[in-house]
Amino acid sequence: MNLWTISKQKVYFLAGFSVILMLISFPGNSQKSNIQKKSSESMLCVGDYWTEAEGKAFLEKERLTYTTAEAWKKRANEIRLQILKGAGLEKFPNKCPLNPIFGEKRIYDGYQVQNVAFESLPGVYVTGSLYTPLNVKGKIPGILNTHGHWSDPKDYGRYRSDAQKRFAVMARMGAMVFAYDMVGYGQLAEYGWIHKHPQALKMQLWNSIRSVDFLLSMGVDPKRIAITGASGGGTQTFLLTAVDDRIAVSVPVVMVSAHFFGGCICESGMPIHKRADFQTNNVEIAACAAPRPLLLVSDGDDWTKNNPEVEYPHLKYIYGLLGKPELVANVHLPNDKHGYDYNKREAVYPFLAKYLGLDVTKAINSDGTLNESTIVIEDQKALYSFNKKHPFPANGVKRNDDVVWK
Repeated sequence: MNLWTISKQKVYFLAGFSVILMLISFPGNSQKSNIQKKSSESMLCVGDYWTEAEGKAFLEKERLTYTTAEAWKKRANEIRLQILKGAGLEKFPNKCPLNPIFGEKRIYDGYQVQNVAFESLPGVYVTGSLYTPLNVKGKIPGILNTHGHWSDPKDYGRYRSDAQKRFAVMARMGAMVFAYDMVGYGQLAEYGWIHKHPQALKMQLWNSIRSVDFLLSMGVDPKRIAITGASGGGTQTFLLTAVDDRIAVSVPVVMVSAHFFGGCICESGMPIHKRADFQTNNVEIAACAAPRPLLLVSDGDDWTKNNPEVEYPHLKYIYGLLGKPELVANVHLPNDKHGYDYNKREAVYPFLAKYLGLDVTKAINSDGTLNESTIVIEDQKALYSFNKKHPFPANGVKRNDDVVWK
């Protein structure tokens, strides 16, 4: 049909729609993200979903709705339920036997390393390495260590040198440390698993819940279990802490933000933050740790740059409602960049030592420097769970789409 024959009303509609399209597509227009997200009916909150001002305003508004401990507890419960429902875990699948597969132990200075794989669902393997202290008896604390989206083959996942240092040092301090791969990372990526899968968030959260089960099966003190990770690993840290009260200490590094929701599908690819009549953000999710000890580590070069003025005061307020303002802390490193580097580890070791009963002198020298010089950085393949002696099981699931949830 010729355009001139269309009714005047339709012409106006097409013209108006064209203007909207131009506004959305024009790269220099400051309204771009707001138009895209606010005209959408999606319940997903992805990346910089809000501006910094919008994130701050949301917290200020929410603060007025919980002015008592009971009001916050009600809000926290609603947040937990939304995470589980949004992730498709409102009803847990049956917990299958873990059936762990252990590799050989490698003995180093004050710690040992042993590769592990266990089943989180039938045939679905969580791969990682177990770091334990030497010459320690009785029940010891457990620490889960997650990793973020470091995908460079030379600087990858939990195999990165700074990651291996923190795993080993935490073990030397007296903890049993389980460092595990994100969905679609590590050795399983070679078999066919992918990270950017629609259910990555669900699978990752479930793997974390089962990782707590694994630590408990290894005999750790059930009252002293912590989790820490940076970036996407920070997201895993506060999500698990929010939904699993077996976590006693939470240390999300360079991730808690009022306006940034995580840019990967494993962080924001399922509707855990929003539904038609509900909205939360990662600050409130992190606050679900209260009154358990919580440390935010932030820097001046990413979305955590406002932690001292925005996110941390809000968390302090919530902990205050519960009578435990001293149990939340923030170490802000304004000149640092995104990561879990030396300065971040320097901040985390004493916090974990304080609340888990660890020996911080095994992590920090008398002159204040970190005691990491004798940590052995192992080759990536040395940290693989499967090899000729321990082959990938015949029942092993090799593709995300082959997972059976029941």
